[in-house]
Amino acid sequence: MVLPLVPLPTSVVESPGRFSLIAGARIIVANEIVDIETDAAASGLADMLEERTGLRIERVNNAAQAGDIVLRRTAESGEHYMLQIGDVTQIEGSAAGLFYGIQTLRQLLTSDGDRWTLPHVDIDDAPRFEFRGVMLDVARTFFDVSTVKAYIDRASSLKFNRLHLHLTDDQGWRLQIDSRLLLTERGSTTAVLGRPGGFYTKDDFREIVEYAATNHMVVVPEIDLPGHTHAIGLAYPEIVEAPVMNDELLKQSTALNQPLPVAGEPYQGWGVGHSIVKVRDEETWVFLRDVLTEVAELTAGPYLHIGGDEALGTPHADFDTFITRVTALTLGLGKTPIAWHEAGSAPGRRGHDRTVLGQHPSRGSQAEDARRFAERGGSVIMSPSNTAYLDQKYDAEFPLGLDWAALIDLETAYDWEPTQIIAGLSPDAILGIEAPLWSETLTSLADIDQLFFPRAAALAEVGWSKFERREWASFRERVGRLGAVWDAAGWGMHRPAEIDWSS
Repeated sequence: MVLPLVPLPTSVVESPGRFSLIAGARIIVANEIVDIETDAAASGLADMLEERTGLRIERVNNAAQAGDIVLRRTAESGEHYMLQIGDVTQIEGSAAGLFYGIQTLRQLLTSDGDRWTLPHVDIDDAPRFEFRGVMLDVARTFFDVSTVKAYIDRASSLKFNRLHLHLTDDQGWRLQIDSRLLLTERGSTTAVLGRPGGFYTKDDFREIVEYAATNHMVVVPEIDLPGHTHAIGLAYPEIVEAPVMNDELLKQSTALNQPLPVAGEPYQGWGVGHSIVKVRDEETWVFLRDVLTEVAELTAGPYLHIGGDEALGTPHADFDTFITRVTALTLGLGKTPIAWHEAGSAPGRRGHDRTVLGQHPSRGSQAEDARRFAERGGSVIMSPSNTAYLDQKYDAEFPLGLDWAALIDLETAYDWEPTQIIAGLSPDAILGIEAPLWSETLTSLADIDQLFFPRAAALAEVGWSKFERREWASFRERVGRLGAVWDAAGWGMHRPAEIDWSS
């Protein structure tokens, strides 16, 4: 029988028989000392089982017996776990490993109408890449805290461990900054196409960070600089240049019947490359230090994304100077800077650039920019737009998404290998992958689900599973059976016709 496991574990050994989950089952924590994270894993397991089966399984401290589920926290610090299902079900691993083991158990749980069962199986599993990210653009369309938390639920169920939040762009500024309150007072009121605006208070953002942490995801906040800064100009016009028109912007504005940017007015189109901060003005740098300091203080994780993309109106020398200086500022705040691939063009010293998030580094100068980060001792996060961008349409007729990079069906999202995208880039330089979801065409969680599922499952397997174990024919069968798990959770999805979806 094909097991509905996505991403595919490192080792799966099946054996005859099934484990029956009954009302008298118990959750046993086998640690001598129960810590907060193990306690959270036990509670999360109980909640998942109740949600999925209607059975509330109690946690006790007794010795395990047949029909029980045992959690055992190990001393290791990575993401490895083991799941053994026989007369007793046992999950063993680090804190993150226990969480991932529970996600795997969730996928395996099935009902025959009368009872809930699990197959007898031994799984030994660990991820291939350290960084397995998804991105949500909350700047072009604002999504409230509950929607972001729902996005975390979906992503973490597939063992993604990084949430990149695109917090600022031309269309809106979405995070409270106490030292610069005009950013949200004036810069957050609208969104693309005149949709409602909004922003996160600091307490809102802390809630997101904490919720992500309970799901073993690290939040990566992005303040996009030096371009994509029209919203800054609504609040602090003295540090932003006048809009710079470019041929592509003018062409797109006409084709889509969207307005061109006007200084001092909210921008509701989605053209790019027209805004830039005054990179040589010291007042700009006072502003940036204020903003980035507060963002760093709010962020528990090690990363701070500084943008660096599509600064089309900036002279090359000014752009390079800006990237060098903002990178140093970020490092000085104790954070690892992440930037889009264009930032690789800036000169730097070896070891200075820690990591780069490649936007679509698959050809020409984009690949060369990404290689430069590795040459200076940095790492690359693979995010090719023609395979990993979740906002691209499945096909030409799909009602949501764009098609500027590619039409990305499920097989295209699955059938690529991160180490084969950039010629000459050492596999050791690849930190992981990220699947961005830009929000020009999205207005709701239902829209998010349509573009996220099932392609996010394909990308999760690219980031987690060993290349030699990945096979499209196997994946299409496994993901078809996994659709029932998403249905049970109430998560919507697109159902490509090439997949046989089980109920």
